[in-house]
Amino acid sequence: MENKQSLSSPAGERENIMGTMDINPLLIKLSVPMMVSMLVQALYNVVDSIFVSHVSESALTAVSLAFSLQNVMIAVGVGTGVGVNALLSKSLGEKRQDRANAAAMNGLFLAAVSYLVFMLIGLTCSRLFFAIQTDKQTIVDYGESYMFIVCVLSVGMFFQITFERILQATGRTLYTMFTQALGAIINIVLDPILIFGLFGLPRMEVAGAALATVLGQIIAALVSVVINATRNPDVQLSLKGFRPQASIIGHIYAVGVPSIIMSSIGSVMVFGMNKILIAFTTTATAVFGVYFKLQSFVFMPVFGLNNGMVPIVAYNYGARNPQRVRRAFKVLLIACVTYSLTLWALVQLFPQIFALLFTPNQELVDYAAWALRIYMAATGIFGVQVACQQTFVALGNAKTSLFLAALRKIILLIPLIFILPHFFADKSFAVFLAEPVADVLAVCTTATMFFFLFRKSMAALEGPSVGA
Repeated sequence: MENKQSLSSPAGERENIMGTMDINPLLIKLSVPMMVSMLVQALYNVVDSIFVSHVSESALTAVSLAFSLQNVMIAVGVGTGVGVNALLSKSLGEKRQDRANAAAMNGLFLAAVSYLVFMLIGLTCSRLFFAIQTDKQTIVDYGESYMFIVCVLSVGMFFQITFERILQATGRTLYTMFTQALGAIINIVLDPILIFGLFGLPRMEVAGAALATVLGQIIAALVSVVINATRNPDVQLSLKGFRPQASIIGHIYAVGVPSIIMSSIGSVMVFGMNKILIAFTTTATAVFGVYFKLQSFVFMPVFGLNNGMVPIVAYNYGARNPQRVRRAFKVLLIACVTYSLTLWALVQLFPQIFALLFTPNQELVDYAAWALRIYMAATGIFGVQVACQQTFVALGNAKTSLFLAALRKIILLIPLIFILPHFFADKSFAVFLAEPVADVLAVCTTATMFFFLFRKSMAALEGPSVGA
């Protein structure tokens, strides 16, 4: 009877795909739009760094220091969007149009609230944020101007993400990729114009990079508004009679908050690393900023694969199909490890190529190449960590996934960056070494926990069902 579901039913079509389509093409189908979305968000920061590096090392350091707060902004926007997407998709599948509309409108309300929070942070804390990290006034001045613009004009980022998630939830992923690409292209075009003052415009340097970023986001947000209004009949958006609903917001954040926390953990680590490194040398801080942005960019395909895998594993786990669950995890693990090993090899063999993207300064290139080799020494096994973590999420064990993320970036890494410098004369080397040491310990812990918990889950799945 299940095969006779109407093909016109979105829920029926999705279930058929999840339960019957070959894992490999299914994973690609679900992952590619997510990869594009995540790559574009990371691209804004990478492009800013590439152009700003041609201004001065202080300018690059300022943008690097700003990235930890920027990452929190992205985490809040994307995490909330994930919650909106999940509730909206579920409501549409259940044919509950009113609830779907409410999910979208409450999501837009949360986007507005998030913007107001970060606008206030930008208005009141921009200078303090950098003064806490360094006493070098040039860096503080550059950082303040960058952070002020990025926060106060972050309205585009929050609404762009939310409107794109509404389109995603209704299956209109091509439109989301278009708006994302549009925003990125605008940023790339405007960066050199505003930073260096081309075509008769004033030279704005770091402030120009920030303005190029927010203009790209605002224009992309406006286009996504128009697309939703004209090309998305599945959701009706209206302010008439709208009131925030606590139950809807609760459902959105039940899914979104774990995602926000997991993404923000990296920002805590970055802030700590910057605080320590800048006491040794601003060059090390700038290089670390290069690495973190590079990592955020190059690992997006892995995170996209993992996000695409989650609904596959979740559906088949619910359908009590252990063979497809195992198959999905196997495919994901092979893909993640292959990618991680390839990236590790490229960094170890050609680190200068990655460093040259961010600075023309040969001395800084040589230092960055040396640091990247150390910092990414354990990158080859990182795929194991990510694949296992996301599988825990798909199996409904988000707390374990959250613990493992915190284990790697907080519980292990933060103490190590304080402890290891006591054992090495080169303090910068010791701080950079903390990352691969934490990676190895975290991967070993994750693999051990996964072996036992996954086997337990599969045994429960293969046993008699509750209704049997």
